[in-house]
Amino acid sequence: MQVPSELRSLLRLAAPILLVQLGQFAMAFVDAAMVGRVSQQALAGIALGNMLVWGLFVFGQGVLAVLDARVAHALGRGDGARARATIQQGLALASFVSLPLMGIGFFAEPIFRALDQPNDVLPLAVDYARWAVPSLLPALLFVALRQSLQAMTTVRPIVVAVLLTNLLNFALDAWLIFGGLGLPPLGVEGAAIATLVSRIAMTVLLAAIAWPLLRPLLRPFDWRMATPRTLLPLALAGLPVGCQYALELGAFSGSTTFLGWIGSEAQAAHTVALKLATASFMVPLSISLAAAVRVGHALGRGDAPAARRAGLAAIVAGAVVMAGFGLAFLLLPQALARTITDVAAVVTAAATLTMIAGVFQVFDGIQVVCVGVLRGLGDTRTPFFVNVLGFWVLGIPVGLLLAFPAGLGAAGFWWGLVLGLATVAAILGLRVRRLFAAHRT
Repeated sequence: MQVPSELRSLLRLAAPILLVQLGQFAMAFVDAAMVGRVSQQALAGIALGNMLVWGLFVFGQGVLAVLDARVAHALGRGDGARARATIQQGLALASFVSLPLMGIGFFAEPIFRALDQPNDVLPLAVDYARWAVPSLLPALLFVALRQSLQAMTTVRPIVVAVLLTNLLNFALDAWLIFGGLGLPPLGVEGAAIATLVSRIAMTVLLAAIAWPLLRPLLRPFDWRMATPRTLLPLALAGLPVGCQYALELGAFSGSTTFLGWIGSEAQAAHTVALKLATASFMVPLSISLAAAVRVGHALGRGDAPAARRAGLAAIVAGAVVMAGFGLAFLLLPQALARTITDVAAVVTAAATLTMIAGVFQVFDGIQVVCVGVLRGLGDTRTPFFVNVLGFWVLGIPVGLLLAFPAGLGAAGFWWGLVLGLATVAAILGLRVRRLFAAHRT
């Protein structure tokens, strides 16, 4: 009866985290859905621009991902001072990490030109990136606050902030993309401005709503927590996670670049299918984040059996949920594609990719939950090396061979992603099993 009990505890934490993840994803989804009504080129442009900005954000988010497990470990041991110091370090690290990432983002145009992207898409992608890049600073500060609050199992302020921000983003998108109230239609550029304003608002809202809880943790701020010497251990622990996140994202979003070599229609279809796969991914990702906290708390108090129960419950839940999504993707590909675009040619091409995505849903669920369990166990390096092997040694090369020499196009590339995800899921599952066996002895 202990595993079902742990499953209920896990899901009680994962459910509000899911609302947060869906809320954050919804902003990008709404951007794409609205811009998708403008033109095929606009949809491909926002996909390419967001590939760069989101990729930089995901790397920074990965560097900060160690916060939840570290704060959870400290709280599990009853060490409030260590938890307070880690939270302050996290905010300082978020500020420092955002600066070089924004610097990279301002070179969007030469980066896209070097990647030989379509001429009808490149200017739109550059416009998006230039406006969205400054949003990395508030976005990463939000991540640091969110990770810390999740570790304290306090999620309601995050949910409220994200939901209010989504309302703001929707209103700004409707106004700036299509014009009105004296403004001309801004299209892709309008979506980027909405993203910038919304991310600033989201961070300010979270800090304001959660201030009664955050105030004793942040005031007075110990500036020794912001020195390079103090931040280096946290940064080194988070760097493999940031690299792992970037590699995994690169296998999916980075493939937007590869498919641009085929044309804007393939690029747009890939964007639609990727948005759908990302939406379903939010569920096991939320379970993964909850698993890191549950496993971290259990290990912090020295309860290895509870940590194993939390890990097992999370992996089972992730696999079952994604099996359901996989079935939906296989049965309703065109209906799902039409939720993002009404361009007939794109819908048809995206439906094929959506069905392939249905095949890898279970693999995707297992691998991301295993990453969370491993982070709770203190292992942040294994997922990085496994991602290099699964995606960049196997999945991507096979996908490119199937897409171009074999002539299968975008579908061939996505079959390579299936291979990569299956490999990553299998190896990470074995690693989790091995570590739990070690904790049993």
